[in-house]
Amino acid sequence: MAAAAVNIWTGAPLLGIWVGSRAAAASSEVTMGIVFLILVVIALACAGLVWLLSWAAAKHDELTGRPAAPRKQVPWLRSMRAERVEWEREHEDLGAMERILVVCVVLAAIAFEIWFFFFSPSPI
Repeated sequence: MAAAAVNIWTGAPLLGIWVGSRAAAASSEVTMGIVFLILVVIALACAGLVWLLSWAAAKHDELTGRPAAPRKQVPWLRSMRAERVEWEREHEDLGAMERILVVCVVLAAIAFEIWFFFFSPSPI
């Protein structure tokens, strides 16, 4: 799950750029078709990695015996009878996938800040 989460923001863009570079190998100019191809490859790779991540999380929950999360309704479809939403929120626990995603996002933000403040050639 950690490898899929990290590859969503690193591997998918690199794959898109690599495919675009292979498609534009014959000419030295970048066309809108190549840019569109890169965006489509990135979108498909990210969708595949998100699917893989959700599948791995479901398998992990199944193997560890964690019960399936109850279906959540959006607030505008919820009843006005003062249902116990606060009680449900208190009894929800973060799963492995949520923890891994939080760690990956925090590490990405820290890496970006280190690059921006110490290694980027900006005149700030």
